[in-house]
Amino acid sequence: MARQMSTPMPPLATSSSRIALGGIGLAAVGAVAASGKAIIVKLGLRHGVDATTLLALRMAMAFPLFLLLAWWSSRRAAPLGWADRARIAWLGFTGYYLSSWLDFQGLQYISVTLERLILYLNPTLVLLINVLLARQRPGRWQLVALGLSYAGVLVAFGHDLQREGGQIVLGSLLVLGSALSYALYLFGSGQVVARVGAVRLTAQASCVACGLVLLHFGLTHPWPLLWQAPVAVQWLSLLNATACTLLPVLAIMLAVKRIGSSLAAQVGMLGPVSTIVMSLWLLDEPMGPAQIAGTVLVLCGVLLVTRLRR
Repeated sequence: MARQMSTPMPPLATSSSRIALGGIGLAAVGAVAASGKAIIVKLGLRHGVDATTLLALRMAMAFPLFLLLAWWSSRRAAPLGWADRARIAWLGFTGYYLSSWLDFQGLQYISVTLERLILYLNPTLVLLINVLLARQRPGRWQLVALGLSYAGVLVAFGHDLQREGGQIVLGSLLVLGSALSYALYLFGSGQVVARVGAVRLTAQASCVACGLVLLHFGLTHPWPLLWQAPVAVQWLSLLNATACTLLPVLAIMLAVKRIGSSLAAQVGMLGPVSTIVMSLWLLDEPMGPAQIAGTVLVLCGVLLVTRLRR
């Protein structure tokens, strides 16, 4: 009996540790890969290609990958009703088409650091939407978190406004619209995820967005212009479609499955930090005390919101 009671169980502990470390690693890869999207857009804009063309190239190259993912996730699933199909179409419009288009447009006018800080307000925007639409009363610490997050963005915004002028206002409003559009997607996707599944919803909503982006391009640009873009832009778009679009989706979903959404969201705070590093390295964008202070405030606010939600 004594021997049985004292038998150690290191293999189980080791296995759990490996799963947790693997989940943290996947969340980190997803955060860093997603943050590279803005860097690639900025590099593409330097070749004289407009934001709508860059977005259309990205979605055209990602479309077959999302179609394959949608087919794979639906193999053994029950057929969707028309109500769920309509919801997925709406979520694809708000969460991926409109959000992406506004983001790409805004990147023409602001730095990637400011863009990433504004987009990182998503958890606080979801909180505000819950207050306005779901009539949830925010707690004291939630208000503190909101104050920290928006103070951080204002610090970085004020610094860039002094340097760049009025275009910063337009770019910031466009990216804020992108963040709000994606927050509406997050707010509305909860019940649909429970019925459809995260992978299936993401894949099908992304397919809807790809179709809408290509339709938008066809209505505003000549079709041959899409494939007449410089070769460098074609390669950048392929990298954007794979490493910065599909890879983050899969990595973050697998991370959430292993370590949960709260810890995955906290690891995702590597995103703004990696954006700063890549903007300094690849774009030579200026970085001063204001951007650093703004980043720290936003990260503290989002971390507080995430912990309170948990």
